[in-house]
Amino acid sequence: MNELEMEDGGANAVEAEEPRASVARNAAILSAASVTSRVLGLAREIIIPHYFGATGMVSAYRLSEFVVRMLYDLLAGGVLSAALVPVLSDYWRPEKRAEFARAAGVVLTTISGLAAIAVLVIELFAPQIVFLIGGDLGQEYQDVAVQLMRVSAPAVWVFASAGALAGVLFARERFTYVAIGDALYNLGIIALVPLLHNKIGIFSLALGILAGSLIQLSFRLPELRGMSLRPGIQLRHPALIRIFHLYWPILLAIMVGMIQGGIDRRLASGTGDSSIAFMSTATTLYQFPHGLVAVAISMASLPSLSRWAAAHNWDAYRRTLGAGLRGVLVLVIPATVGLWVLAEPVVRLLAEHGAFTATDTYWTYLTLRYYLVGLVFASVDWPLNFAYYARGNSLTPALVGVVSVFAYLAAALLLLKPLSFLGLALADGVKQATHALIMAYLIYRWGGRLNQDVLKVAAQALAASAVMAVAVYVSAQFLLGLWGTAGLIPRVLVVLIPGALGGGVYYLLLRLMRVPETAMLERLARRLSPGVIARVRRGR
Repeated sequence: MNELEMEDGGANAVEAEEPRASVARNAAILSAASVTSRVLGLAREIIIPHYFGATGMVSAYRLSEFVVRMLYDLLAGGVLSAALVPVLSDYWRPEKRAEFARAAGVVLTTISGLAAIAVLVIELFAPQIVFLIGGDLGQEYQDVAVQLMRVSAPAVWVFASAGALAGVLFARERFTYVAIGDALYNLGIIALVPLLHNKIGIFSLALGILAGSLIQLSFRLPELRGMSLRPGIQLRHPALIRIFHLYWPILLAIMVGMIQGGIDRRLASGTGDSSIAFMSTATTLYQFPHGLVAVAISMASLPSLSRWAAAHNWDAYRRTLGAGLRGVLVLVIPATVGLWVLAEPVVRLLAEHGAFTATDTYWTYLTLRYYLVGLVFASVDWPLNFAYYARGNSLTPALVGVVSVFAYLAAALLLLKPLSFLGLALADGVKQATHALIMAYLIYRWGGRLNQDVLKVAAQALAASAVMAVAVYVSAQFLLGLWGTAGLIPRVLVVLIPGALGGGVYYLLLRLMRVPETAMLERLARRLSPGVIARVRRGR
């Protein structure tokens, strides 16, 4: 090999390694924050049933929370991944960097203005919105939902503004403070409910949402130092036009998803006043591994995928996508299996106290198990969607989303009568599986095999998880027979010991099967921890 070839080979090696290091570092930051967020989210879910149980009042709160969350997704959440980061990442390239401040300012102004209009709509039409999505609840609970919705509506503006700022910072690959703010959002409810529930009851939850949104926004602001953002109204700005072209399909998909979510809650409200409360608590547990793994890895991969797509470096693009999919599978498959086995003791530990009864535990853990059917599909779906977003194609995932919603509706109508609200949880899994399988097929049709051993790693993770499940189940049953379910310490140990044992068994089996991700995670844990700490100290 001549000198030039050696130089080219070295450059290619560096080019291949750079996305891995960048994605891994950013994923480590987002995952660490996601752990904190999910732990605090669990603390929030412990507080809500403790003080309010699984009652119609909680269902009323969940309806108002659903509207706030959906509007955030509509205005910032969906556009963040599908359009803001790819477009603003392009403006952050050296040749366009002088235009970045103006483009980011226009985007921020536009999203904040739309959010202000959304707040006004909620305040004016809250009764109609509540009737549309929860009209089968008792009238008392509908009235409470209207009031809760109006109290928490300003959080939509705060969340949307914070989401737009997150897009600006992600484009510059500045993740830390954004991730910390997201992690600490739950402190609003955690702090205010114990202080105020005796005085204002369920409305302490709405004030907690407002407080949490302000906490989230406050952690974006320090990162703006030195950016010289120039807010302004310029609806024909090229960045805004590009974002609109990328986002309108996502907007369609989110609106369809909102309709599906509304139908889901309307159907659930007809199965009993507590059904939405059961489903919401189960969903929080279901989303813990999903947010911890799939969302963190996908968001961390997006800037690199966008960069490789813009450069038409499809080999690096496929490597990044394949690595993301393998990482998701290795972590989500055992999490799904372990959570399914430990569903009852986990719900009992986290929720069965205060106003939350043993009967509530029973229905919640059954709901969780039905939801878990779709967890692996939902997690794999995220990197697949982001792979399309990075290529500037948001229409394909959106159209697939419409198809998957129809799959949900068919399954929900089929399963509602025999399974009641449990059928709605299973129908959600049908939706997730439909979307993920279609997206995987389309990725294969577009680029062929990823040559990243994704299916092999999935099979290895599934085999190891099956063995792990036996160890977890046997140990949990033994400890339940030994200690029972009374008292906090036995409840903690019945979850902690089988969970740790199962994790150890799974890890050893991966080592025996020589799954590459095992060694990679070990190296990243050693290599990235000092780097992450240094980035925090530098304010990155």
